[in-house]
Amino acid sequence: MREFRGPLPTDTTRDVRARGASVARQVAVLPVGSFEQHGPYLPLTTDTLVACAIAGEIAAAYPVHLLPPVTISCSHEHAAWPGTVSISSVTLHAVIGDIAASLRRSGVDALVLVNGHGGNYVLGNVVQESSARGERMALFPAAEDWEAARERAGVSTSLLTDMHAGEIETSVLLHTHPELVRPGYENADFVADDRRQLLTVGMSAYTDSGVIGRPSLGTPEKGKELLASLTDSFGTCFATLTAG
Repeated sequence: MREFRGPLPTDTTRDVRARGASVARQVAVLPVGSFEQHGPYLPLTTDTLVACAIAGEIAAAYPVHLLPPVTISCSHEHAAWPGTVSISSVTLHAVIGDIAASLRRSGVDALVLVNGHGGNYVLGNVVQESSARGERMALFPAAEDWEAARERAGVSTSLLTDMHAGEIETSVLLHTHPELVRPGYENADFVADDRRQLLTVGMSAYTDSGVIGRPSLGTPEKGKELLASLTDSFGTCFATLTAG
């Protein structure tokens, strides 16, 4: 594992860094992505690339260990589209548990799961159960972190509407991996805010293209600001894990 110790972006997080550096507790960051369709213009690895972008910015700003990503997770709602690959929630739960246990044997007793795929619901259970056992684990970003990032970046699509391959994901990839964004996102907007039966009928019941959101509004500038905001927001998570 490589440890990053770069400068922190704000006075608040700089104070957190000073406190964190004074304790022996070590923190690892694990990006968790997926391998699933993201419309005709974003790659199957989109969620992994987004999770790695967030984790990479965090590792450049905080004293954490950056782990390689989990690249296949729970994408069952996208099964109607070729190319989508999933593992069961039980398997993902076990993988995270094994990684956390291995880290603890190496002296790294705190783990942050940077989740890039909304369908990885089980990660919340993993964190809850680990915390109940007295282990230090966190799930990042929270919905509040995304909302703050959306507002700071000037993303006009709400988090409800921006569900898949929309303004946020397109913006992040236009900033970090523009060579992987194909033409077509400019005309691919599709809105389906009422998705209450999603877990029962899957994504294909709500969209033919796999897109739910407004990718036409994506820009690299928004992607840059989204990542900057999430990096700042991570300060609270880091402080929580390193306290005491």
